[in-house]
Amino acid sequence: MPVADVVNYQNKKVSEIELKDEVFAVPIKKHVLHQVVVGQLSGRRAGTAATKGRSDVKCSGNKLWRQKGTGRARVGSGSSPTRKGGGVAFGPSPRDYSQKISKKVRKSALCMALTDKVQDNHLIVVDDLSFPEIKTKKFVEVLRRFDVKKALIVTGGKSGNLEKSSKNVPLIKVMRYEGLNVYDLLRYDHLFIEQPAVQKIEEALVS
Repeated sequence: MPVADVVNYQNKKVSEIELKDEVFAVPIKKHVLHQVVVGQLSGRRAGTAATKGRSDVKCSGNKLWRQKGTGRARVGSGSSPTRKGGGVAFGPSPRDYSQKISKKVRKSALCMALTDKVQDNHLIVVDDLSFPEIKTKKFVEVLRRFDVKKALIVTGGKSGNLEKSSKNVPLIKVMRYEGLNVYDLLRYDHLFIEQPAVQKIEEALVS
């Protein structure tokens, strides 16, 4: 069972916490992580791209000129894709890009992503992530103590001061434990977790 140090905002150890093997020490399978990330990003696509086909273009249905005797090529409707102002042939239409990923696979991928952070020593457990005031300068000073530039911060509950203090800091994202996802875990180098959130995450993934 892996053990992680619990630190405070001064980056000083205050205690230790045991991490469950089922969540923070599982075999990592890259193809599972890839499947979940692709599914997650596909679900974000709007799928609203659309063009007008020849049946959607407002145009007379009459034949433009007679079939023979004019010396010109034969033509039919003016909405033909080969004519200016006509419809688009094989253009995009609104569609749903989302992919169905089972709950079991999503949970498994989350455990793998968390395990990766533990193995790389990029998991930092903080005793309390509440911020006394809205102050971006002080938030940046805290990050400097940990020597991190690109980090995901996961809280156990609502922390308005922390969220607002970090809003204008690039490469930093603050979220509550309910929103934890594979894409953000892999996207950011370091992971800060508030100590109460660790138990909640374990309960959600083991059940």
